[in-house]
Amino acid sequence: MFHAFYLETWVDIEEDQEARKKRIADMCSGKDSVEFPGRTRAFEQIPNRELDHLIVDDTHQIIYCYVPKVACTNWKRVMVVLSQSLISPSSGRPYTDPESIPPDLVHNSSLHLTFLQHYTKFLFVRDPFVRLISAFRNKFARCVCVQFGSVMVRRYGNVSGSLPETAAEAFAAGVKPTFEQFIRYLLDPETEMESIFNEHWRQVYRLCHPCQVKYDFIGRLETLETDAEHLLKLLEVDHLVQFPSGNRNRTAASWERDWFAQIPIAMRRELYKLYEPDFDLFGYPKPDSLFYLFYSYLK
Repeated sequence: MFHAFYLETWVDIEEDQEARKKRIADMCSGKDSVEFPGRTRAFEQIPNRELDHLIVDDTHQIIYCYVPKVACTNWKRVMVVLSQSLISPSSGRPYTDPESIPPDLVHNSSLHLTFLQHYTKFLFVRDPFVRLISAFRNKFARCVCVQFGSVMVRRYGNVSGSLPETAAEAFAAGVKPTFEQFIRYLLDPETEMESIFNEHWRQVYRLCHPCQVKYDFIGRLETLETDAEHLLKLLEVDHLVQFPSGNRNRTAASWERDWFAQIPIAMRRELYKLYEPDFDLFGYPKPDSLFYLFYSYLK
């Protein structure tokens, strides 16, 4: 019974994977009406600096494209264990348990980048709007990222004079951007004229180049546990490493309605256009209810 159930689950996941890959292939070939920068360029035309989210494990011939706010810390931990690239100061040996690796070591590690077509390539994605909410919560709601927060507050918050110089001072003074100011920052053409989007809110198609990199597995945060278990078996490394337990404080898709309640309808539509390629490439439905939420507040 268990074997039959597991086999059925495996088949279902494989069918989902084929559908996800076909959707990307159709969009990249121009069958969809949604156009986006870089769709038709060759892999060789991508500058090296735009490939910095690809992590390579040559030993197991795996390439992982990490997307911030989509369980990337835990997947980086898994890659570190498999590649044996970091030494534990306590044991003097490579880490063997992903959960024992400090996050700062994971995010600061530089792994050698190569790109070989026969490597197994994977990424994990998430509903684009929920990912933005998660990024905002992480960078601004719980603390203040001064690098970006000061720009948002000064540009869209009608704040004059000096602002706190450190994150701790800003948080203590209650000076932090609102979610609406964050959205205005994303929609403002001046933002990317000054510098490229930060990785936490840069579109996935710009981080991982799905039209040039033919991914063998596209996981979703919404089905993380199932997808992670399946992927490790697919990679034949499930006997070497277990995926770390999930984040209990994960941003939920059901929060979208509340977070966008005070965002003008026009801004919501602009934001959708900005992230529409990610919605379409990875099969996330257009959040139509957000575009008509305004009317429910009038009743």
